[in-house]
Amino acid sequence: MPTRVCCCCSALRPRYKRLVDNIFPEDPKDGLVKADMEKLTFYAVSAPEKLDRIGAYLAERLSRDVVRHRSGYVLIAMEALDQLLMACHSQSIKPFVESFLHMVAKLLESGEPKLQVLGTNSFVKFANIEEDTPSYHRRYDFFVSRFSAMCHSCHSDPEIRTEIRIAGIRGIQGVVRKTVNDELRATIWEPQHMDKIVPSLLFNMQKIEEVDSRVGPPSSPSAADKEENPAVLAESCFRELLGRATFGNMNNAVRPVFAHLDYHKLWDPNEFAVHCFKIIMYSIQAQYSHHVIQEILGHLDDCKKDSPRVRAGIIQVLLEAVAIAAKGSIGPTVLEVFNTLLKHLRLSVEMEANDSHQGSVGSITLSSKDNDEKIVQNAIIQTIGFFGSNLPDYQRSEIMMFIMGKVPVFGTSTHNLDISELGDLGTRRIQIMLLRSLLMVTSGYKAKTIVTALPGSFLDPLLSSSLMEDYELRQLVLEVMHNLMDRHDNRAKLRGIRIIPDVGDLKIKREKICRQDTSFMKKNGQQLYRHIYLGCKEEDNAQKNYELLYTSLALITIELANEEVVIDLIRVAIALQDSAIINEDNLPMFHRCGIMALVAAYLNFVSQMIAVPAFCQHVSKVIETRTMEAPYFLPEHIFRDKCMLPKSLEKHDKSLYFLTNKIAESLGGSGYSVERLSVPYVPQVTDEDRLSRRKSIVDTVSIQVDILSNNIPSDDVVSNTEEITFEALKKAIDTNGMEEQEKEKRRLVIEKFQKAPFEEIAAQCESKANLLHDRLAQILELTIRPPPSPSGTLTITSGHAQYQSVPVYEMKFPDLCVY
Repeated sequence: MPTRVCCCCSALRPRYKRLVDNIFPEDPKDGLVKADMEKLTFYAVSAPEKLDRIGAYLAERLSRDVVRHRSGYVLIAMEALDQLLMACHSQSIKPFVESFLHMVAKLLESGEPKLQVLGTNSFVKFANIEEDTPSYHRRYDFFVSRFSAMCHSCHSDPEIRTEIRIAGIRGIQGVVRKTVNDELRATIWEPQHMDKIVPSLLFNMQKIEEVDSRVGPPSSPSAADKEENPAVLAESCFRELLGRATFGNMNNAVRPVFAHLDYHKLWDPNEFAVHCFKIIMYSIQAQYSHHVIQEILGHLDDCKKDSPRVRAGIIQVLLEAVAIAAKGSIGPTVLEVFNTLLKHLRLSVEMEANDSHQGSVGSITLSSKDNDEKIVQNAIIQTIGFFGSNLPDYQRSEIMMFIMGKVPVFGTSTHNLDISELGDLGTRRIQIMLLRSLLMVTSGYKAKTIVTALPGSFLDPLLSSSLMEDYELRQLVLEVMHNLMDRHDNRAKLRGIRIIPDVGDLKIKREKICRQDTSFMKKNGQQLYRHIYLGCKEEDNAQKNYELLYTSLALITIELANEEVVIDLIRVAIALQDSAIINEDNLPMFHRCGIMALVAAYLNFVSQMIAVPAFCQHVSKVIETRTMEAPYFLPEHIFRDKCMLPKSLEKHDKSLYFLTNKIAESLGGSGYSVERLSVPYVPQVTDEDRLSRRKSIVDTVSIQVDILSNNIPSDDVVSNTEEITFEALKKAIDTNGMEEQEKEKRRLVIEKFQKAPFEEIAAQCESKANLLHDRLAQILELTIRPPPSPSGTLTITSGHAQYQSVPVYEMKFPDLCVY
């Protein structure tokens, strides 16, 4: 019962105290006296300067009632406070609010759940009131701490525990709303507050069911779900908190999420982590997405020594975040994302390599760890590919260059990825991983011109990688080239190497070759031919290699071929056929037949694409003859299991081969310029083979000078030749102490001979014939005199292929055209 005073004393009491006393009935079960409450409200509105005294007196009564456990009077006091708050909005309400918050704090400190819920409900009502002026001194540190503690309630009664947790979540929501609407709202974003609020919400969100079933932005929960389910209410509050975050405080709200996931070991499995970051990415403003991605990358760096599954879980979260951010603004973090992912890819490969070098003890554990590292690597590649495929074309080109610059090529230091501790196996692994990443980034890339897709700065290192010894690496390089070259989605129609009866049924899409593509082929065509030619002659080629090489030839024909390019491609095909027959590289019979099958499939394709009847007839006749007499020369047979292979190819009839003179005759009749067909194709000589740990073609190509006379029989040609290799010439030239200007001139000439077409070189040779004659004689210490009759000839050969025999004094050379 409230304390009663006598009438005389009551008359002397201040009016505000009498009005406050009158709202309390004798029996608290009767509730608030409404008539007296209306009088108190009118008095407070009429005399706002009395509000602070009213609040202080109510706080005094409530504190006394709380200590004496008079819950009924506590409820009446809080109801009165709530009504006064709702009715009064003057400047003088500030002191009253302080008294109100003091009373709420008293309720929250009490150990009774009903009083805690009561105080929370009053605070929420207060939080929804918009104050006219900001409060510069008010802080909510106590309320943040108390509401966060209520979120972790462990009361023995499940219903009471749920009630307290819901009250704590609603209290946090009220603090957020109140501080965000306040001009001093930045205080709530301080780390000491966020470190309490965010984990409290996540702790309750962990109880939500089927978190992994949500793909898009989750639907808003109903009001009933919010009131009854702490997990749903916590998620709603978490979304609201993130939605109110700004540029300056975004990181403070996200970092506690990592601490919570680390402490509770929620990265493996990572369903809840993925769910949390989906909420984050969908709740924040789109322009702040890159902040979240940066935080994930930073945490990945912090966890680089953790278990593979933890790192894989973080990378999977990054993938989900990138998938959402790619639809909006990614900001300046593009290269940072790729650089971090590639760094962790190298670290994963390094860890895998180190584990593989350990002893056989604990082999089961090591094997399991290796598999976990592969999970990390696959997750990184998947993330790189998805991120890259969602970038605009101009950024994707930069990323392609960025990744290509990371691919290590033996013998070079152009890449900027540390591979010093990886070893050969680790380096091969990182090469495969990087090329797989590049393959995913280039998937779906459509450039208007081939120069845009394959600029020189990207094409040169890419083709250098195509000469590496590992067949899987070469496959990846070819697939990357196909992604960039196939601008009309024809690759799927060309899948698999086969003899196509009617190419028209494929409905190939193509456009007229533009001027930029023509210029590209003039500049880089010989480089492409060279890598296809050398790629066909690798000893470890599998069926897929031949299929991809065939697709490369077909795509060049579709996307880049004019009449000149078609002739060059046919020359390459015939040169491949000749190399398979002569077999100067000592290839196994399967590979020789595979090359023959590739040539057949391509010539069948190109003959139908250019639609020259005589050419088609010759190709069809050879294929028909092979079907009857040598099926192992056709792709449908040689790439089939248990195919019978011949013992040799030299004894086969010429009807099984595609003949240059027949092709030249058929194309010449249709207006093609076929003079170049009579010049056998020879790949350019470069240093790329040395850089890729292959035997350089320079070591196998030699210049043989044959001085012949009518009296010397052809059988003795070999005895009258002197082989001059590149190394011999190099040593001889280096000892002459040439001036720097002449060395620069030599470099420019050699570069021209590497890239210019054969016919262009031949046309420029006449003016420098005598100069080269004198210098060769000086360098080689040979005296070459004109023969007494025009029968003397000079023959240049490479292996078994004879290029040309002409009279010596009619032979024209450029200045120092020595490879």
